[in-house]
Amino acid sequence: MITAGAMIFLAGCSGGDDDPRGSSEESAAAAPAPEVSLALADGSADVSPVTPLEISVPEGELDEVTLTDADGASVTGAVQQEDGAETAVWAPEAPLAYGTEYTLTATAVNEDDEEAKATSTFTTVTPATVSTPGIGPLDGQTVGVGMPIRVYFDDPVVDKAAVESHLVVTSTPATDGVWNWFSDTEVHFRPSQYWPAHTEVRLDANLYGVAFGEGVWGEKDRTVSFTIGEKHVSIADASTHTMEVYDNDQLVQSWPMSAGSPDNPSYNGAHVVTDMNRNMIMDSSTYGVPADAPGGYRTPVEYAVRISNNGEFVHAAPWSVAQQGNSNVSHGCINLSTDRAAWFFNFSQPGDVVEIRGSAAGTLSSDIYDWTIPWEEWQAGSALK
Repeated sequence: MITAGAMIFLAGCSGGDDDPRGSSEESAAAAPAPEVSLALADGSADVSPVTPLEISVPEGELDEVTLTDADGASVTGAVQQEDGAETAVWAPEAPLAYGTEYTLTATAVNEDDEEAKATSTFTTVTPATVSTPGIGPLDGQTVGVGMPIRVYFDDPVVDKAAVESHLVVTSTPATDGVWNWFSDTEVHFRPSQYWPAHTEVRLDANLYGVAFGEGVWGEKDRTVSFTIGEKHVSIADASTHTMEVYDNDQLVQSWPMSAGSPDNPSYNGAHVVTDMNRNMIMDSSTYGVPADAPGGYRTPVEYAVRISNNGEFVHAAPWSVAQQGNSNVSHGCINLSTDRAAWFFNFSQPGDVVEIRGSAAGTLSSDIYDWTIPWEEWQAGSALK
């Protein structure tokens, strides 16, 4: 509230009783007229339902704020204003709806109880379509140190910066993680190094009311929290035919193994475990080679730990025990004896890392190949750089 100061006039040094200068007079100035204005212009259309409803009161005090829909029904909310601030924000208790007309009314008063009122009727945007992305890991899941956060969109994201700025990752302990766009429909988040074991991670995908571009808007907000488990990193060296398994940086197993043959070499680089299958059929047709074609196969295996979508697994291969430790004969998988594959199967969790080295093949470039991308290049993949 603005308070007018009092003006005091003192009597002069001379003059009689009838001299006005000889009398003392106090006169109070009138309080300044109240003023109130709304940031959202009357008649505004295609407004995001999460646009802040700002109210400015240069003179006087904010007295009452109401928001009603087209039917006149009141919307529950509250004024948020810092002490001494000229601008306030009226925040709804629940997000405003898409494609809806609202009327915002604000009243300000001064010390003399004079009122000023401002009204704005606006309409929120009607999206051509709304989109909710898929997110991995799942809420409540425990994963290994190599698992990135992966967000998948059904529709291409045109305004990547707007979307990325609303994908908020927090962790304990904090990391230096950054988002990287793999395509218009896929973005991943990882730190510069593997996650520290036992990190608690939370993603707030605050996408409701966010324009993705081309008429696509966020359908709702989502929160996913997950935990990083023990640090499991294994080194599979195709040149020495040896697999070393580390548990929290301690070597716990060193095994002979067989990697991909010269005709079907395993890919180099850090592979991330995505799932485990106690029993499965290895089928070459899943990567384009019919089972009955030359080089094709359809083979039942046990203890299959998937490490890429290239058809690479760590699995039991009793038929290649004689070659394990001295030559590479698989179709790209890491072959182990049955007892060793069973141990590794029970040891593993999604998000664990298997680093393949010494292969004649190139570097992994499918599914989760995040850790093969140099950190500087990874950072450059952010839309907020």
